[in-house]
Amino acid sequence: MNKKVLLFLAQGFEAYEASVFTDVMGWSKEFGTQPVDLITTALRPELKCTWNLIVKPELNFDQINVVDFDALAIAGGFEKAGFYEDAYDERVLQLIRDFNEQKNPIAAICVSALPLGKAGVLTGRKATSYDLMDGLRRNQIANFGAEVLDENIVVDENIITSTGPSTALDVAFTLLEMLTDKENVIIVKKYMRFTE
Repeated sequence: MNKKVLLFLAQGFEAYEASVFTDVMGWSKEFGTQPVDLITTALRPELKCTWNLIVKPELNFDQINVVDFDALAIAGGFEKAGFYEDAYDERVLQLIRDFNEQKNPIAAICVSALPLGKAGVLTGRKATSYDLMDGLRRNQIANFGAEVLDENIVVDENIITSTGPSTALDVAFTLLEMLTDKENVIIVKKYMRFTE
């Protein structure tokens, strides 16, 4: 039985940060020893990314059954592009809580750590977020109760957080390893032409 990742996309999300999950899981499905399916969802039937790419998610948000999925992934985005309108919606915050209650992996790139914090799942846990802009985003997750670490990627039990787009591929590979194993990640990296 294939593992399944739910990729939540907010209005104004960064296409690159979403694409790392679709690509890494896709390559695992095609060439890995352990296939992983990825399904996109959103609160809207159509979204505009930070840099204006238009995307249509596969699964209507109201049709999500958390027990059907093994992990949640969230791409970050820009406030001025409307990211927090969706990311801070109570339905999304409850989705995050539901995945956390199941102890399923949650991978959050860059500022997508903020809805995790707002949902209450970072309280007393190690995390990170975008580190520029005078530490604004890191201060926000600290105010949500997170213990902020000055690291590119932080893993605390089932939750992965990171500092920005440059960490995105590593976050996707970390999630893949959580869902499968290190050997599968090595094989996927080989086929994607990454060198160790």
